[in-house]
Amino acid sequence: MPALSPFRRRCLFAAAAAFLLLGFGALLLLLDGGPAPPQPEPKPPLDLGEAGALRAQCASLLSGGKAFTWGSRLGTTWGRFSSCEDYLAGSHYLTQPLSTEEAAFPLAYVVTLHKDFATFERVFRALYAPHNVYCIHVDQKAPASYQQQVEELVGCFPNAFLVSKAEPVVYAGISRLQADINCMKDLLTSQVRWRYVLNMCGQDFPLKTNREIVQHLKAFRGKNITPGVPMPARYTLRIKYVYRQHMGKDASYMKRTSILKSRAPHNLTLHFGSAYIALTRPFVEFLFRDKRARDLLNWSKDTYSPDEHFWVTLNRIPGVPGSMPNATWEGGLRAIKWSDAEANHGGCHGHYVRSICIFGTGDLKWLLSNKNLFANKFELKTYPPTVECLELNLRERALNQSEIPVEPSWYL
Repeated sequence: MPALSPFRRRCLFAAAAAFLLLGFGALLLLLDGGPAPPQPEPKPPLDLGEAGALRAQCASLLSGGKAFTWGSRLGTTWGRFSSCEDYLAGSHYLTQPLSTEEAAFPLAYVVTLHKDFATFERVFRALYAPHNVYCIHVDQKAPASYQQQVEELVGCFPNAFLVSKAEPVVYAGISRLQADINCMKDLLTSQVRWRYVLNMCGQDFPLKTNREIVQHLKAFRGKNITPGVPMPARYTLRIKYVYRQHMGKDASYMKRTSILKSRAPHNLTLHFGSAYIALTRPFVEFLFRDKRARDLLNWSKDTYSPDEHFWVTLNRIPGVPGSMPNATWEGGLRAIKWSDAEANHGGCHGHYVRSICIFGTGDLKWLLSNKNLFANKFELKTYPPTVECLELNLRERALNQSEIPVEPSWYL
């Protein structure tokens, strides 16, 4: 039988106490022989907080129940609070490390954004721990009002900041990779002595608690996690020809030319892999001082989706800090449902965008049983139960793992 959360234990204890008191009172009345007093109208259940009704509804969804009208039950809307202090308490942010293991192993995060502030706010709350450090990159092309919202929220946290140099991000262009690198450069100046840096976008969501993430990374014993393989033949066009970045009023994209590229510098063997990575601090320092890393970055500026070859290629070089020359797809960083792999994952219960599933409520069971650290992609406005049920499950697990007394404001 699964362990009850502290919240549930309190509720059960209160119910049991009330039951015993009522029974004892009834026994006295019988012994006294007096008539039973009129029974009061039953009172509604105690308000169990914002998560009370949500917990039951999530359980219904996981058991195959139908969707229903869904409001914002976990209520973290920026602008409802008059001060940062009120916002942190009212939105249930964690304010202390929950274990000595986590405090001794701080993490750094790069989060790249361009839209959907509400989803980002939930992602940030789920990801946040006060001993970690967070660099936020907002697409330079994003509306000024959106940039201001993010800046104001980030300003409430001493361990979070906006990148010093924002890029106008173009899908599959060098700007996406450069955004991560700009943040990593800033993170090296942070007073937080982080052990690993992980990159995310605003539509990712953690599937594991901070403690579980730390334990996963520690198992790699100082190695970088860059899933990938030698460049497959079907992807060679992206490094064979020069690509130009097109930035229009309505759309921005990469366009292939007929110009052939030179070979990769230093006779590097190019690999293809995930843009999502977990890098050690020594590896990030290596990025800025090693000529091979600098030359590969410069060579990659006119390739297609360079973040899918840059990290993995460098991490396959023997002798590079934390390198894994013989690694392949291992790492367990991202759960993604690709449209061409439905036989493996059972289909998308939301909808596909650029061949990636935006998770719907029918994907919850798959997500909760997944072994990866994070999943991509989510939209709070489109499928609110998917985000809220995941967040509630994650927070309850985190508080059950806590080695310190749990503050009331940490319960969702």
